[in-house]
Amino acid sequence: MKTFEYKGFDSAGKVVRGLTEGLSVKHAREQLAASGILAERITSSGRRVRLQPQERAVFYRELSSLLRAGVPLLGALDIMLQSPELTGVRIVLAATRDGIREGRSLAQALSQASTSVGVFETAVVEAGEASGRLPEMLERCAAFLEEQDRVRERVQGALVYPAIVFTVGLVVAILMLGLLLPRAAAVLGNRAGDLPGLTRAMLGMGRGIARGWPVLLVLVFVAVLLCRRLLRRGSTWRLRFDRALFRIPGFGQGYRLLVNMRFARTLAILVGGGVSPIKGMMLAGRATGSVSVEADTETGADRVEHGTSLSDAIQAIGPLSGTLPGWVRVGEASGELERLLDSAARRFEEAWDRFLRRWMVVVEPLLIVLIGGFVLLVTLSVLLPILNLSQALGR
Repeated sequence: MKTFEYKGFDSAGKVVRGLTEGLSVKHAREQLAASGILAERITSSGRRVRLQPQERAVFYRELSSLLRAGVPLLGALDIMLQSPELTGVRIVLAATRDGIREGRSLAQALSQASTSVGVFETAVVEAGEASGRLPEMLERCAAFLEEQDRVRERVQGALVYPAIVFTVGLVVAILMLGLLLPRAAAVLGNRAGDLPGLTRAMLGMGRGIARGWPVLLVLVFVAVLLCRRLLRRGSTWRLRFDRALFRIPGFGQGYRLLVNMRFARTLAILVGGGVSPIKGMMLAGRATGSVSVEADTETGADRVEHGTSLSDAIQAIGPLSGTLPGWVRVGEASGELERLLDSAARRFEEAWDRFLRRWMVVVEPLLIVLIGGFVLLVTLSVLLPILNLSQALGR
């Protein structure tokens, strides 16, 4: 049996969509007709779709719960297809079930059903299937995705206020330079004598923006396209840019903490699932989101394969060479590498949270001061000619 997507009309003439099973398109159409649905279009559910991290986390967690309860894998997928909470992932569920029916493993079926399932999730599921700990590994994979989603939300939440302040400042600058200042200068005319240097500078800036904004927009658009082309994943420029991010004062420290946290957490999950340190190191490098760390971990994994210890290989990777190798060294010596990596990940997460709070305390007032300073300059450029005019009339 194969799963098909359909669009058609029910007996009341209402448009209906859904999934149905059949041996072929013809058989599926007959099945729908028998249930009172006139199928307009029937297609295979094998198209690959993208899923958000939260959707994948819910999928992994519910599948883990069903497997722990003793439900067979195909039976669990059948139950989940009827779940109202998983309506958005039904196509992926159906394609995964079809892949398993055709003889593929769960990891292979998942990776073919959705473009969102990356090498890390595939490796975790493979490790769970190979070790007989699939429910546990699915649960840990769900927890990891939820944690990464929380990290992303914290970053986005921290950037909301600065983005609002910056947008308001930009609007104020355009209004004051483009409307207020030119009108004030036109009203004053030559009655205030020679305009002060600050006023002339601000007027020049306003005229430049008014006349050159189309060219500026074109330049910005071209610059964005050029940057996207140069910084595409796998390019030399992207690698250089990523390495430079670690050297930026302030930002580089936060980026380093985030990379260490992701690397330690991912490696802990993979090692706990029975993945070899060599493969785990490469997959953990990819999970960091840093292309330079990813490239360095591939080199480090090759060194581990030729006899270097895991801690020494990590020590040779610049962004990971801080405290993480010490945790790994203790884990290797005690035989509790997974637990030590989990502890290290928690420490890095706490440090990253402190870093984020500390820098937001600095960035928010700094933006306000900068925008307030600009508004003050524009205000002075309007007031100075008025003061000059008042002094000229008073003589």
